[in-house]
Amino acid sequence: MDLIWEGIREAIRLLGSFDREVVAVTLLTFKVSGLATLISILIGVPLGTFLGLKAFRGRGIWVGLVNMGMGLPPVIVGLLVSIMLWRNGPFGALGLIYTPAAMVIAQAVIASPIVTGLSMAAVQQVDPRLRLQITALGASGWQYFWLLLREARLSLLAAIIAGFGGVISEIGASQMVGGNIKGYTRVLTTAIAMEVSRGHFGLAIALSIILLLLAYGVAYGLTVIQQRGRAPVRQDYRLRMRRNTEVDHGPSLERETSAGFPSYRT
Repeated sequence: MDLIWEGIREAIRLLGSFDREVVAVTLLTFKVSGLATLISILIGVPLGTFLGLKAFRGRGIWVGLVNMGMGLPPVIVGLLVSIMLWRNGPFGALGLIYTPAAMVIAQAVIASPIVTGLSMAAVQQVDPRLRLQITALGASGWQYFWLLLREARLSLLAAIIAGFGGVISEIGASQMVGGNIKGYTRVLTTAIAMEVSRGHFGLAIALSIILLLLAYGVAYGLTVIQQRGRAPVRQDYRLRMRRNTEVDHGPSLERETSAGFPSYRT
């Protein structure tokens, strides 16, 4: 318990003093994971929509690969990306190994199957009758795609949240392709692992709290966008019951008895 309280006090101190190194590490964490999530959206949403709606030979194999990729270990991704970007590798001439760009690539590889798989499930849940109606109204390909995304937007935002959560919390790939270089490729997860290995548990707990706050802040922001304009189930049910009552009994929901007894609601 003493370590936990020490970590909380250290987190408050670091946040209150705007420690320059901690701020730089936090911003790099947000930048890398944010760019990786954006790339995964650009890849995963169209691909997931295609796999969810189109029937073609070998589709089951591709769907299986996507589902397997949703649980792909980050260390394997880190190994494959390291081989590709190593000095003697296929893309070694680009000089990307041990750079933030390499970390973005690795995290995008991790997040893309997550976004793809959940996007595929999202579009498949759209009512088939709505798809037929959109087609019957003469919508173009882009209009059809856009209307489907609007209809499945709640599930698609959940896919984005899951993709971001999958990359901001990983450490294996970032450590392998980034190298945890101070002031250059060090992010919150690699910094936490380093401080634990040094026995600085208080600082590690403080960095963990900052990582949790960052992850929660982004997830909360996306949740607000996701739930905007959505009434709770209970409230929506009451509104439907009120409309049904108005249809059956007229617009007034309050009735009084002729004897002056207390009014009641139907």
